[in-house]
Amino acid sequence: MPAAPDYDRLVRVHDTLTGSLVELPPVPGPIGMYVCGPTVYHRAHIGNARPFVVFSWLRNWLRETGYEVTFVHNVTDVNDRIYEAAPGRSAELAERATRWYFEDTGDLGLGMPDEMPLATQSMPEIVGLIEELVEFGHAYPVEGDVYFRVARFAAYGRLSGQRPDQVEEQEPNALKEDPRDFALWKATKPGEDTSWDSPWGRGRPGWHIECSAMAEKALGAEFEIHGGGLDLVFPHHENEIAQSQAVGRPFARIWMHNGMLELGGDEMHKSLGNDVSLRNVLDTWGREATLVFFLAGHWHGPIDFSDDVMTGATARAEGFREVFRGQSEPASSGAWERFAAALDDDFNTPAALAVIHEWRDHDLLRRALGIFGLDSLSYIDEAPEEVVALAARRQVARADRDFDEADRVRAAIEAAGWEVRDEAEGFRLVRLR
Repeated sequence: MPAAPDYDRLVRVHDTLTGSLVELPPVPGPIGMYVCGPTVYHRAHIGNARPFVVFSWLRNWLRETGYEVTFVHNVTDVNDRIYEAAPGRSAELAERATRWYFEDTGDLGLGMPDEMPLATQSMPEIVGLIEELVEFGHAYPVEGDVYFRVARFAAYGRLSGQRPDQVEEQEPNALKEDPRDFALWKATKPGEDTSWDSPWGRGRPGWHIECSAMAEKALGAEFEIHGGGLDLVFPHHENEIAQSQAVGRPFARIWMHNGMLELGGDEMHKSLGNDVSLRNVLDTWGREATLVFFLAGHWHGPIDFSDDVMTGATARAEGFREVFRGQSEPASSGAWERFAAALDDDFNTPAALAVIHEWRDHDLLRRALGIFGLDSLSYIDEAPEEVVALAARRQVARADRDFDEADRVRAAIEAAGWEVRDEAEGFRLVRLR
């Protein structure tokens, strides 16, 4: 891999907290990046994969250009939703769904984050942070529960743009001092099969404190980027800021929130049988088309998902394969710099995609696609002899105008994983996804 060209770097990304583009520190950083992962009680939805994909790509790009990056992506494996989904069997469900998430995201071919901490493996840090909040008066126990005092944190609401007096009650409990206060620790309830010891009795953590503790454990009291879906701005990330900064942790400098995936009606994704899990999308459309689909949308905007969109992504992936089947042609002067400028300016993958779409330089294109886990599009396989023989047999049938036989042979070729394409000089075989 050649060294990155020497050009003036100014890397900027959109920050939810300020509502503006903010600069990353100069190379080599370091860049600590914590991205909220799923609550594991079912197979991941295709929309759940977006933060994994976006921030894996961002890690790849920053490393490509000389940054030292630590990418942490947690799994919430103790949560109200898990208890509700599997009463008495929450630990079993969480373990199984965690394994599904690792398998399905692994099949995207982007590599895994540097650390993937589990909430259940972070209890000492979680309990310790809550103890510190109680000690300094930012939290209080009530009959085995512990709540954060929202009124004691003057900046509450800054991330989400809410005034403190507008915040609605998050977790009803008549014993709370203030309806806005949120749970840091929850006493064990009947039917809950997992719990841990604490100074306030057996119980388990609230959702928000888990991420504050896991982020600090992995990246320290201050780090560059905190990421996640737009749906996490409030209350999750608002509460993370409050409980971490209340005890003196600067916490994250930049807050990056990816836009949501929009599905439309059931008729928009009939190919999936209305199963929009990441697993089914990968099995139906393939890894490469799935990645091209995400690549075409700006990371902090919404993105539409439908059969038509995925058909277009499949065609675009095939277009890149076609480039590698042809002759390599040198890219124009400054080609890589234009690609890099698009990514350095708020990680604009649609603009970067438009740049490389014009390239016929195999080495440069392979390098760019590799950032997004798509260098596999450059691997052009030779069809096996038996498939070539079938294609030749189909040519004879077509010449004899035996189109029924030609169709039968075409079906056999496709069953073997190949597509035959007629050309002026005969035929060409293309591997199916």
